Amino acid sequence: MFSVDRAHRAPAMNFAGELKLMKSSVVLIALVSAWACAPARSTQAPSPKADSTQTPGLGGRSVPNADPFPSTYVRFPSAPMVIRNVNILTAAGPMIANGAVSVVDGKIVAVGASVEAPAGAIVVDGTGKYLTPGLIDTHSHVGAGGAPGTQANSDVNEGTNPSTPYVWVEHSVWPQDPQLPRELSGGVTTLQVLPGSANLIGGRSTVLKVVPARTVQQMKFPGAKYGLKMACGENPKRVYALRGPSTRMGNVAGYRAAWVTAEVYRRRWDKWNKESKGDPPVRDLGMETLAEVLRGNILVHNHCYRADEMAQMIDIAKEFGYKIRAFHHGVEVYKLADILAREQIGGSLWADWGSFKMEALDGIKANVALSDRAGVRVAVHSDDASGSQRLTQEAAKAMAAGNLAGIPVSAEQAIKWVTINPAWQLGLDDRIGSIETGKNADLVLWSGNPFSVYTRPEKVWVDGAMLYNRADPSQRWRTDFELGFVPSPEGMNR
Repeated sequence: MFSVDRAHRAPAMNFAGELKLMKSSVVLIALVSAWACAPARSTQAPSPKADSTQTPGLGGRSVPNADPFPSTYVRFPSAPMVIRNVNILTAAGPMIANGAVSVVDGKIVAVGASVEAPAGAIVVDGTGKYLTPGLIDTHSHVGAGGAPGTQANSDVNEGTNPSTPYVWVEHSVWPQDPQLPRELSGGVTTLQVLPGSANLIGGRSTVLKVVPARTVQQMKFPGAKYGLKMACGENPKRVYALRGPSTRMGNVAGYRAAWVTAEVYRRRWDKWNKESKGDPPVRDLGMETLAEVLRGNILVHNHCYRADEMAQMIDIAKEFGYKIRAFHHGVEVYKLADILAREQIGGSLWADWGSFKMEALDGIKANVALSDRAGVRVAVHSDDASGSQRLTQEAAKAMAAGNLAGIPVSAEQAIKWVTINPAWQLGLDDRIGSIETGKNADLVLWSGNPFSVYTRPEKVWVDGAMLYNRADPSQRWRTDFELGFVPSPEGMNR
């Protein structure tokens, strides 16, 4: 059974103790299944805090039960804590050398050169180490493109129609994916899982907390907005070459046709909401999603490589009155970074991927630094389960490329690429992404400078609860799928 660090967990429950609490064998079976793959929680779940509320319905009455799959996440129990003598990369300002952070009830309550320890606080000594916010990967398919990588586990692309706004990727997410504990061991505490890029409109994304759970709802970030995945260029052209669209002009026509239909649908529902006369219009799952984008309730995440296509997508967004939150991959963002900065569109970018297909031919390693200098809210993303475990190393590569190109990048700036900037792209920068008073205590204690290849996360906290401790392999999260396949907890090492 996995449990969190002894200094930070509620008293571990054993199966004998649980048996005394059960009133029926049916309940016992359910609990045994849950506890086999999750950290120990107290017998009574903590009262839900602000971060544990269900996501409110989107668009008022416009969609009956607009969020039928709300988050059921409840933070894990934790004691008050102070981390002292640690170098803090806050992602909100200069590094605080030999500083301290205080955490109570899953929230950061104090940050500075020194802080008062709350009553009963656990004290963690961070001498010679670094503390950062939990890392955030804005572009992942973990869970939906599960491991092992078989066709049976390939649930990312609904490649049956060029426009599939009616699918929600959370219905493909497998909480037992063995890649998830490895994400946590790399310091990633929040993931946006997206549909793939086969389609012009691929469906809804979901934002997950990287925590052990039996259901995807138990992982969903409470209150996080849904995203809409869109894709430009070669991928939809290739997938639909024999059915259409087979050209870039066909792609653009496909986007516009979908939004024309969505506009009509939104107006029809908005009129009925205002007047409430007669029967409501007939529901359409795809149009519900697009209508919510038009209302500003769903954020658009657009897979797009070439600068000219990004400009076209901006034009389409203006035509129909929606906003693009971020271009993903964007190997040519540097060519129109000033435009993205002006339009307040983020860039979810690779550190050095490029030239692996025609639309990626003009990728340059200084893309992140150049775009950042121009004012784009840049996030270094992965699109890869292995790369996601090494996000700070990816950021370090982008930092080195910038420095080589004559664009000085400090650690204080680079840490923003994997914390507060991706938090903004997900609309969660008021809750996560930086070490500031009042924010969720998603924290990573690193053995050294997080941008060094020799550094590893030593401890990872999610909402103040330690869910990863490198020093104690017996207390690491292992999914049910791994039991009997992975020979020892040491198999969790990166």
